[in-house]
Amino acid sequence: MNQRRTRRAAPRPPEGTPAPAELARLARTVLAGAVRVARWADLALGPGSDAGTADGKATLSDATAERAAADLGLTPAQIRADWDTARLSGLVEVHGDSARPSWRLRAWDRDDSAVLRGWVALFDAWSLACPEPSGQEPATVAEVVSAMPQVLSFLQLSAGPVPAEQLLDLLQQRVTELRTERCEVTYAPGAVEAPVLTAPAPDVPLAPLLDWAVEALAAVGALTHGDGHATLTPLGSWAVWVKLEQICVAAQSPAGNIEQSAEDMLRGCAQLRPNAARAEYRAWLAARTVGGAVGQLLDAARGDDALLRGLAFEALRVVGAPAEHEVRAVVAEPALRPYALLWLAEYDGVDPEDAHEVLTREEATWLWVDTAAAVADHGETDMLVRHLEAAVQPTVPALLEEVRSVGHPRTVQVLVALAAAHPDPALAKAVRRAAFQVHTGG
Repeated sequence: MNQRRTRRAAPRPPEGTPAPAELARLARTVLAGAVRVARWADLALGPGSDAGTADGKATLSDATAERAAADLGLTPAQIRADWDTARLSGLVEVHGDSARPSWRLRAWDRDDSAVLRGWVALFDAWSLACPEPSGQEPATVAEVVSAMPQVLSFLQLSAGPVPAEQLLDLLQQRVTELRTERCEVTYAPGAVEAPVLTAPAPDVPLAPLLDWAVEALAAVGALTHGDGHATLTPLGSWAVWVKLEQICVAAQSPAGNIEQSAEDMLRGCAQLRPNAARAEYRAWLAARTVGGAVGQLLDAARGDDALLRGLAFEALRVVGAPAEHEVRAVVAEPALRPYALLWLAEYDGVDPEDAHEVLTREEATWLWVDTAAAVADHGETDMLVRHLEAAVQPTVPALLEEVRSVGHPRTVQVLVALAAAHPDPALAKAVRRAAFQVHTGG
């Protein structure tokens, strides 16, 4: 039975929200120190220079921090704080025990969306930007972190200063709700089968943790505080709205694939029209971190199903700029190279109709075989016949000759399927002969 999904209207931006360009300017101001130290590291610690890390975590060694402080006129403590911010905001990427500049740093001066994504990444990591007070129970700290989105939503709705006492009361209520939702189970003394469900009230003073959360959120530029009150900054108010919008987008998944793996989601989108599929991709992406989603899509593209390979890169087009680094990294993988080159060409502004010109003849032929494999597995036979027209070779004999040489693992199956589908007996015979020759190594 078909069930209609409830569609929730996306929230509107708060009244008076600055334009994206102004928000990006504010974000650049917040992250100016992080950008400065990241660019210093790019120049001073690049290939062929002294290493900038020493403990396997891509943190700066004492010598490197002192060197950066001397070069930039700062203290080593400021350098370390800015470096940590650069890591959290994605200006530098950690790979094992080393770090390198990210696409976001390269695009910083020209791409406002890259800047805002970087600041949102820092906003999401506010609890890591400042260490929590010593002596606190880790479980209670985690509960406060989980409760803060509701506190921030209340600050946004208030659209002005809110007394700390009111925020503390809301935080205590939310922590109690979280504990109740967990339905913590304890057993009475001597009981064997009679669990007692408990929903304990907060038994640890939360005021110090609220103070920590407010300080940390202020440190990342999300709010200001003073005189016992807290107020969201324009950036903080916009970020809360973005999070609410993501929740609403996720709730509007047209095909209900949000909770599926990347592979299952792509299979669910295979029969959708392009616009509907893109809406599904956006909903699926909104429910995940960008890095994790891109990794899952590329893993799906590495599988045996050629259809998923093409669909995965369609979904990556919806991701856009944040996927650039990962897509560039897979150019070296033969099965993904043609798709990655087309994606990068379109990302760099090449018209999609002309993007194929970035492929060599061999890469274009490999892509033709891969697409034919997808059609043979999932499409109609007449689609496979029409696919002949998409080949770059001017004649069928030339196509067959080059198809045999590219070494695609599905070459034989594609040629057999094409021979069975083609209405021209002479051409079908030639295709079957080519399939036999590939199969026997001739």
